[in-house]
Amino acid sequence: MGGAALCFTREDGSPVHADHLAGRFAKSSRVKRIRFHDLRHTDATLLLRAGVPIKVVAERLGHKSPAFTLATYALVLPGQQAEAAAAFAKLVGE
Repeated sequence: MGGAALCFTREDGSPVHADHLAGRFAKSSRVKRIRFHDLRHTDATLLLRAGVPIKVVAERLGHKSPAFTLATYALVLPGQQAEAAAAFAKLVGE
C-alpha cells in the first residue's frame, strides 16, 4: 500500500475496502446513502464553517498546503469578508 497509514483495518491488520466500510456505515446510520469519501468533505466543510483555522483543516485532510484546501473549500466560506470588517471595526472603535 505504498507505506500509507490505514485508517480502518481488520483485527489481523489487513485493510478494509472502502466500499465495504461505506455500506456498513450507511446501514448503521440514518444518513442518506453517500460515498464514504463524502464524509471527508463533510468534516472539512463543518469545521471551516465553525471557524476552525484553514491550516488545521488542511492538516486533518493531509493536504500539503492550506492554499489547496482553501481553493477546494472557498465556496463554504462566504460572508467572511463582512465578518472580518465587523471585527476590525470593533477593534478600532468603529
